[in-house]
Amino acid sequence: MLNEKMKNALTDQVNEEFYSAYLYLSMSAYFSKIGLKGFANWMMVQYKEEVDHGMKMFNYILSRGEDVKLHTIKEPPTEWESPLQVFEETLNHEQHITERINYLIDVAEEVKDRATYNFLQWFIDEQVEEEENDREIIDRLKFIGDNGNGLFMLDRDLGTRTYTPLTNEEA
Repeated sequence: MLNEKMKNALTDQVNEEFYSAYLYLSMSAYFSKIGLKGFANWMMVQYKEEVDHGMKMFNYILSRGEDVKLHTIKEPPTEWESPLQVFEETLNHEQHITERINYLIDVAEEVKDRATYNFLQWFIDEQVEEEENDREIIDRLKFIGDNGNGLFMLDRDLGTRTYTPLTNEEA
């Protein structure tokens, strides 16, 4: 069983992960609409990963003998001014998620829940990777500026990203 505070914090994080999925799905639609299919692909992969993250937490809560109460997912934005603005928002969002994961770690330490603390280490590592990926793309977009050829090349590069489902050990 989970401590009530821990259970509530994890349940809130399930909602955060599914909102992340909605946000990236909306960003994928935006990129499709403006003709950047590679960017759309990158965000679609991100969407699928966030669903995996939400399900990982969902399944963890269930594995601890608890029920999961799902919350309403707020509507994400649908329009942005530029690809750079999208990725700056993506980085800001991932930094928010990092803060949320750190809060979960704090709660696990506070209630002395070693199993949950251990479970959350995977998410700590994942957040480092998420933020690094976003920063790299932001740097590339800033370097490209208004160069259409550069944007085309980056779009082609981002189009090669593929979704890799979590392994049984990770899920």
